Amino acid sequence: MKKYTPTLLVLFTLLGVFIGVQISGDKYQTIIVPQGITKVDELMHLVHNCYVDSVSMDEIIETTMPKILTELDPHSTYIPAKDLEAANSDLKGSFSGIGIKFLIEEDTIHVTDVIRGGPSEDVGLMPGDRIVTINDTLFVGDICKNDEAMRRLKGPKGTDVRLGIKRWGEKELLSFNITRGDIPVQSIEAYYVIDDKWAYIQVERFAENTFSEFFIAMTKMLYKGCEGLILDVRGNGGGYLGVALQMANELLSRGDMIVYTEGIHEPRSVEYANGTGHFKGIPLVVLTDEGSASASEIIAGTVQDNDRGTIIGRRTFGKGLVQQSHEFSDGSAVRLTIARYYTPSGRCIQKPYTKGDNEEYAMDIVNRYERGEFFSQDSIHQNDSLVYKTRLGRTVYGGGGIMPDIFVSSDTTDITSYLTQAVSKGLIRQYTFRYSDTHRNELAGYKSYEEITAHLKNRDIVNDFVSYAASKGLKARYWQIERSRKRLEQTLCSNIIYNTLGMLEHVRYINTFDPVVVKAVEVLEGGTAFPKAPSAEAEE
Repeated sequence: MKKYTPTLLVLFTLLGVFIGVQISGDKYQTIIVPQGITKVDELMHLVHNCYVDSVSMDEIIETTMPKILTELDPHSTYIPAKDLEAANSDLKGSFSGIGIKFLIEEDTIHVTDVIRGGPSEDVGLMPGDRIVTINDTLFVGDICKNDEAMRRLKGPKGTDVRLGIKRWGEKELLSFNITRGDIPVQSIEAYYVIDDKWAYIQVERFAENTFSEFFIAMTKMLYKGCEGLILDVRGNGGGYLGVALQMANELLSRGDMIVYTEGIHEPRSVEYANGTGHFKGIPLVVLTDEGSASASEIIAGTVQDNDRGTIIGRRTFGKGLVQQSHEFSDGSAVRLTIARYYTPSGRCIQKPYTKGDNEEYAMDIVNRYERGEFFSQDSIHQNDSLVYKTRLGRTVYGGGGIMPDIFVSSDTTDITSYLTQAVSKGLIRQYTFRYSDTHRNELAGYKSYEEITAHLKNRDIVNDFVSYAASKGLKARYWQIERSRKRLEQTLCSNIIYNTLGMLEHVRYINTFDPVVVKAVEVLEGGTAFPKAPSAEAEE
């Protein structure tokens, strides 16, 4: 009997706990739960009415909502009310503010650009100005963080903000009273004609104004005599589906399928080009990389599947899910996946994901890099069970982004640990900002990237940077510096060009040595932008 005593003791103890719980529940409270509610609602009702301590139901809901959506897919998200305006601002046509771009350096706001036609330009703010006070309150030091700066500078249209400005060459603090106004959100900041023949357009996002910006840019360049288009959607994470449809319609012929969407609660909806496109006959190249997602992939997918043009670059992100936004009464919102989209060949390019594991999904780009996908096409393994054919019979794959027709690897032959540390420690950014600031009057006389690069080459800017970096603790390693010298010079020059002349000249300079853009020009010059059907031998 003694050998059973421990087991019986445990059983009696558990029985006592169970009975105690039941008696306690019966003795002190009868829980009445409303009929017809879900299990989650029932749980919330129990917590609210019966939990031992006081709790904030609002806090529980705010914590629980994202976790519920995580169990669906990586792109269904919950946005708290306090974050909704910021989450939507990039895709809206405008926001209310003072109209500047800035960086925070040495715990101070430095104005890097003044938006043309905005309130700050109207009152005379200039690039290089330092914002020292906001509404007569000192705003430097530890308090000077990006989020807090945005909060203080943005505000309702028509309201005023008073800035104390320290300007280069001025002894006294300058005071500006600025009335906030509508600031346009540009999604196309760089477009121009390469070699007097090829239109280049860099689309950063698909926002409310993107189509009109695209149409105006193309019209201007056609007027200048351009003969083909390089559409750059690298790093473009997407945006509004409708805007992508409008742009695709301009590039395709009547009856060409653009995309179709379908979900269990969303019947199949097919979008076709209506034939009114103004640019449907010109040679076309689309540039992609691992940052091209969603609406960018719709453009690349319809161009590829219709054999309308050539895709050049690297494999796209792989987002084939469509979200719909729903706002709650408290100002928060949820973006819920309601459908999948399919390219004209019938492929969904959504990459695989595990429900509830968004971290693994987010690490996919890093994993691609470590597998060598950025450097070798052979490192990319397509899903052979998801094979499709373009209009001309070329083979394409689903289930993991869009593979370009021409792969261009990322060149890392001149990257050294010295260069990596110079970038990661922010030393290149700090140096180029300081150089642009202290030489602003001198640089102001130059109007193109060619003039600035010629000026900088005579200043031996790489060695000047090396001395600056050494003063900040980055030891000079001369064999590495020589190996990375060309890239160092290009990076330093491009930053200074951006700080001095803005985005357009910055992009024009980078494109002179960007291998993807160089390949795009080569394809257009060779007359091979329109793909051809594979030969019988190639198919075999």
